[in-house]
Amino acid sequence: MSIAPEDNTPDVTTPDPAAPADLAAPLSPDPFASTQPWAMQLAMRDERSARPTHLAVCEAAAGAVVTLLTDPRSEPGGAWHPFVRQWVSGPIRKVVRRGRGIRFTQVQELDGVEVEHAGAQVRAFVPGPVDLVPPALAKMQVGGTDMPEPGEPSAPVPGGVTVALTPLTPMTTGKSAAQSGHAAQLALMSMDDDARARWRDTGWAVRVITPDQAAWPACVDRAGIAVHDGGFTEVAPGTQTAVAWW
Repeated sequence: MSIAPEDNTPDVTTPDPAAPADLAAPLSPDPFASTQPWAMQLAMRDERSARPTHLAVCEAAAGAVVTLLTDPRSEPGGAWHPFVRQWVSGPIRKVVRRGRGIRFTQVQELDGVEVEHAGAQVRAFVPGPVDLVPPALAKMQVGGTDMPEPGEPSAPVPGGVTVALTPLTPMTTGKSAAQSGHAAQLALMSMDDDARARWRDTGWAVRVITPDQAAWPACVDRAGIAVHDGGFTEVAPGTQTAVAWW
């Protein structure tokens, strides 16, 4: 599925040069004028005393991505729609960050949605260019996102989506969460209206599994969509990182 880009440049009023300097408010950078790639930023909460499991983070991240994309504010006429539309018109890049304490609290004020699931807490933010990440979010770490405990996948839910992560290439929790988000997004964009309605009725339930190498070919054969990574981090370009079915 592809969405044709449109001119999303907001109207900007130029300050009167004759106005006193203290009355001419500085203009914020125009995200639509940026020449840098766009990405959806995701933040996972990682408290030392209660670290989430690997699979819980992946499932929460996938749920957060779909929840943001189906939020009324992301639909035509909504405040987030120009940003979402600009992002999905190109590569659907995602960046997963981690934070604890005040770092995670500070980003709650930024536009986005949050999903809590099985001890994991992940917030997805309205997409934007990678050179204009809000300061509070930019302070969160991109590295060190690997969770020590793998955890268990959620039970299957009728109408839900199952994501299988590749066993052929090692990936950190952050990378796996991004791939789970890609898979859930592609599933949302690929399924028909009836399937999408059934999924919505589950609360956008996502089950993430980690099959072994022997089971992986059957997962690929069963899948309705496949994720091939752009190769920005951890894996080679074109690597098949995840598949999903519903």
